[in-house]
Amino acid sequence: MHALIVYYSMYGHIHRMAEAVAEGVKAVKGAEATLRRVPETLPKAVLEKMEALEAQKGFAHVPVCAVDELPAYDAIFFGTPTRFGNMCGQLRQFLDATGRLWFTGALVGKVGSVFTCSATQHGGQESTILSTHITLLHHGMVIAGLPYTFQGQMRIDEITGGSPYGASTIAGTDGERPPSENELAAARFQGKHVAAIAARLAK
Repeated sequence: MHALIVYYSMYGHIHRMAEAVAEGVKAVKGAEATLRRVPETLPKAVLEKMEALEAQKGFAHVPVCAVDELPAYDAIFFGTPTRFGNMCGQLRQFLDATGRLWFTGALVGKVGSVFTCSATQHGGQESTILSTHITLLHHGMVIAGLPYTFQGQMRIDEITGGSPYGASTIAGTDGERPPSENELAAARFQGKHVAAIAARLAK
């Protein structure tokens, strides 16, 4: 079973969550995980002003994904920061280029799953994941999230991301908060859960 984790990360939070998802995937016997970034759309000058270039050096080694790679995988995870309750423009542009895959039904029956990040506790994490699901459903993908068997999403002793729609993390308004252990555990759980479903479907 081959899983693709394709994502956009500006300051590294989604990248770290993607790594945790990959760890979860690899916990399923025979499952492999591949990390890919979507193409950057912002000019270098803008990224410099946003102080993102230094952070992005930490995951610059991850290859940029091509749309034509997607059909080769049994499960595809999409990672995106929230932008006003929606996916980021970089992922939107990437998905908008998948028209030929839609026309040929190349992704029908593959398992799709989403994880996200926002600056604040109520920054649109759930709406971002749910609105991303719309695109995946148009492709005929089988949607899987983060079931309540991951009980870390029911914690009230700490502020934490995570919902039945998918794993998430809260970055802080200046990006100062790295993903917590509970949030990384959610991403690992989601990776393993989705990989197990995809492995059964692949048979």
